[in-house]
Amino acid sequence: MKIINRSCSRVALLVVILMLSASVVHAQGTLQGGGGAGLAIPTSDYAGTTVEYYSGAKYGLASGLNLHAKARVGFLGFRLTGEVDYSSFSNDGEAQPGQGKVEVSQKVLAFKVGPEFYLGLPAVPLTPYIGANVALNSFSGETKFQGVSKLPSATYELKATSRIGVGFTGGAILKLGPLTSLDLSVSYNLLNVSGKTWEDENPAQDQRLDSYLALNDDKDPLYKAGDDKHFISSARTINSLQVRATIMVGL
Repeated sequence: MKIINRSCSRVALLVVILMLSASVVHAQGTLQGGGGAGLAIPTSDYAGTTVEYYSGAKYGLASGLNLHAKARVGFLGFRLTGEVDYSSFSNDGEAQPGQGKVEVSQKVLAFKVGPEFYLGLPAVPLTPYIGANVALNSFSGETKFQGVSKLPSATYELKATSRIGVGFTGGAILKLGPLTSLDLSVSYNLLNVSGKTWEDENPAQDQRLDSYLALNDDKDPLYKAGDDKHFISSARTINSLQVRATIMVGL
């Protein structure tokens, strides 16, 4: 956890340095900052149904809201960006067909840094670009079980944890005025490229509930086929698709 906290501090510091040092290149290039919103869509094992969540196959989340702040510094066709990005996902349904109710929600706070490359179109106010980033993704959330087999009915908080990820973006910038532009983008984010683990929050007890109290994106080391307590059989991939609109202000 100390290593993760240090990583979080370093990525956050990079974003701050990017924003504060922008004035150094201001005279020779671009300096922009802004914010926006969009749709966050879980993909791969992050999506699915609440039945799949109960079985440990997937996280069973549905689409939600994305809010973000973005800074851009650049010159000579190359730009470096820093982002603080918040996405929320949730879903509800049955734990098993015709049995019990599950309400699951997760939130991801991401700190991103990466380059953007622009494809200029002469005499056109629209500037396409592609980009990539490295990100520190912090997960939190909760699950509510009601009338679910082998689980006490209650609301349980997910242990906060972090993962290193990467993202890829394609977008276009539309000039709205001398100092204002609209940044439209689609990005695909691999949220847990590094750091997958399986954690037991109650090692003194051997219970099914343990699998839901942490992110547990790696295989349960005690997994056995047909075991009701240790049922996560493989590592799970957490990815998301974002469709966003961002208002940017600056030169």
